[in-house]
Amino acid sequence: MNTFSRISLALISSFTFQVSSFALDTELHGFAETRVGARTQDDPTQDQMSLGEVRLQLDALTYFDASELQVRADFIYDALQDDLHKIDLDQGTGFIDLRELNYLFTPIDAADVKIGRQILTWGTGDLLFINDLFPKDWNSFLLGRDEEYLKAPSDAVFASWFPAIGSFDFAYMPKFDPDRYIDGTRLSYWNGTEITGDDFSAEDRDQWFEDYEFSARYYRPVLSWEGALYVYNGFWKSPVGYDLTAMEPYFPRMNAYGASAQGSVGRALANIEIGYYDSRENTDATQIVPEDEFRFLAGYERELAKELTAGFQYYAEWMMDYSDYEATANPNAQRDEVRHVLTLRLTKMLMNQNLALSLFTFWSPSDQDAYFRPIATYKITDNWMVTANANLFIGKEDYTFFGQLENNSNVNLGLRYSF
Repeated sequence: MNTFSRISLALISSFTFQVSSFALDTELHGFAETRVGARTQDDPTQDQMSLGEVRLQLDALTYFDASELQVRADFIYDALQDDLHKIDLDQGTGFIDLRELNYLFTPIDAADVKIGRQILTWGTGDLLFINDLFPKDWNSFLLGRDEEYLKAPSDAVFASWFPAIGSFDFAYMPKFDPDRYIDGTRLSYWNGTEITGDDFSAEDRDQWFEDYEFSARYYRPVLSWEGALYVYNGFWKSPVGYDLTAMEPYFPRMNAYGASAQGSVGRALANIEIGYYDSRENTDATQIVPEDEFRFLAGYERELAKELTAGFQYYAEWMMDYSDYEATANPNAQRDEVRHVLTLRLTKMLMNQNLALSLFTFWSPSDQDAYFRPIATYKITDNWMVTANANLFIGKEDYTFFGQLENNSNVNLGLRYSF
């Protein structure tokens, strides 16, 4: 358990003990789930079985006169994990994954403050992120766990202020919360020269109050749309830099600035989002860092027929100073100056909405690769639900994002009891 979570747990436990007699109500929800998955082809670097776990999630929310205390944790038996007793709350490994442990209070009428471990998100994209620079768990998502596990928790102080001119959100993370990135533990990846399943590790950014992150958002209605401005000060969320002296990847410093708008266009919902990634690391000849990037996203969603909806997105990453990148990149594995991605989500509800069929497709015409994510969910009763899904990857080249994952294509089956 990391230091921030220990401190949060101690403070919140102490607070709860002192004021428990003043609690108005406690709600307890959760689920028990088993999920199994297997690769659709042989991967010489990984096991054929991709998932094999039993999970119990408990979510307790306690209300006080002017505050709330939330604790949400997953207790896991993972047949593919070597040491369940080795708990790493940052990576979500071990027999417990602490998803939330936070205290929400209202210091003044127009503001809320939440302190502790929490799931943070903002932005307008559907499984595409520009200004949402909170941590993601790519291993869970690509292996076929429920979509909620794409979002990893942050140890943060999150404050919201609601003056008449609009709304402000501020998030301060006293220690860097990176993505749970692909590291070879369950998914093979391109290591710069070949596809491998070797453990991948990077230099930690774990200095409290030095390796901090700060995010802010301002949003308000603009005519019939909602507009937002964003700023971020921190680091690239995955280890995309390389230290030639230490001979290991690391997380370079980064600022990000962006804006978004979303609203109705006729019978459809549309959104647009932009962001500029300022790779501000002070480098020398011993460091390789990513170039600045401009990112763009536009989306459109509408109902095509009764119980059938479709969502389309166009996403682009423009690498600025591309000539500098070409000077250091592997000539046999160079990315394009502009990476284009198109997505399509189709959702069909059947059998009185007890059966949901969904297909989410990523296709990159520049990388010439794709990712297909079909899901079928059937609600047997109010408590019981069965889910079948797949993660299917294709690509012309091994070094593109989806192309490197081709041997990781998998199918999964899950059964959940909610309470």
